[in-house]
Amino acid sequence: MKIVAITGSIGCGKTTLSEQVKSLGFVVYDADGWVRRLYNKKSFIKVVAEAFPNVKNGEGIDKRKLRNEVFDNPQKLKKLEALIHPFLKENLRSIIRKNACREGIAFIDAALLYEQGWDRYCDAVIVADVDYEIQKKRVMLRDKISAEDFEKINRVQMSNQQKKLMADVVVDTNKPINVLRAEMAEIVNELGC
Repeated sequence: MKIVAITGSIGCGKTTLSEQVKSLGFVVYDADGWVRRLYNKKSFIKVVAEAFPNVKNGEGIDKRKLRNEVFDNPQKLKKLEALIHPFLKENLRSIIRKNACREGIAFIDAALLYEQGWDRYCDAVIVADVDYEIQKKRVMLRDKISAEDFEKINRVQMSNQQKKLMADVVVDTNKPINVLRAEMAEIVNELGC
């Protein structure tokens, strides 16, 4: 079984590429989805609320407050990552174990692939890329945030320029969906999937 990762900085089109791979009939494991499910677990909510008391919101966590708190403070960001990353790594290991004896390919959609060192588990890495101004506009519209908030988020991630240098394949996502789908089909074929 080959493991192929799809990554890219926020707003660069990683999810769009993953959707095109799914439309080709492949399974894509979504690390962001794992995190969303984690935030619904009462045990995790309790741990986060203890570490960040100002972000508790009724029965859950106010993610906007949490984001503002950690992106303004590198030590707090590391503290949050220390709570989340072990869970994510265990999920990744579980996927690798489950798929080890199978033929074909498993795709992993992971924004922080390089930051977490997961690229060492992958046979290939595809990086989604787009012009910086388009990236910024996408995130501001999608997440309804200011340019300042976008900069905070973008600043804590490895730059897309660095990710592109480490990638096996770089895909410019500023194209119509049908063009991206055809491009991803060609890439998947070239990877021997």
